[in-house]
Amino acid sequence: MNLKILGSGCANCNALEAHVKEAVAELELEATIDHVTDFAKIAAMGVMRTPALVVDNKVVSMGRVLSKDEVVKLLKK
Repeated sequence: MNLKILGSGCANCNALEAHVKEAVAELELEATIDHVTDFAKIAAMGVMRTPALVVDNKVVSMGRVLSKDEVVKLLKK
């Protein structure tokens, strides 16, 4: 599983990254987690509001910080 957090590195982006890491650990998933800060790459994925979460190259959330429990639900799908 490939996960990407898209955002500038602001507090909200870092909070989302922390929640994603907690969810991955809780589910005991094998996943790579990347934090993409390059706005050209973020825009190329169609994201106009950060933070955003991408799961296996599909944008699943943008513009809000998901809780750890919300991330767990998304990753279970």
